[in-house]
Amino acid sequence: MTERERQHPHLHDEDDEGPVELSFPQLVPRLLWIVVITMLISVAQSILFAVAMLQMLIMVVNRGRPNEELGDFGSMVGAWVAKAARYQSAASEQKPWPWTPMGS
Repeated sequence: MTERERQHPHLHDEDDEGPVELSFPQLVPRLLWIVVITMLISVAQSILFAVAMLQMLIMVVNRGRPNEELGDFGSMVGAWVAKAARYQSAASEQKPWPWTPMGS
């Protein structure tokens, strides 16, 4: 286990083999995907904001009890953002959903 994996075990992908050198023609598609994923992260942030506002309203109405489904959905969106950030920062070669299954 590397030092990075010891410090951040949640950032390890089982199928990642480490840094990969890309030629310029191979790099261009990745750069374009990074731009697309950046826009998708912006949409995800808006969705998380809406979920948080709705959850607050539900908690006020339900005397502090949150909606579990909304909480799970927010967690799923947050995990997607984390996976997207790992691809953007070249910590992973694995693109997030919709290029890979949501739970992987």
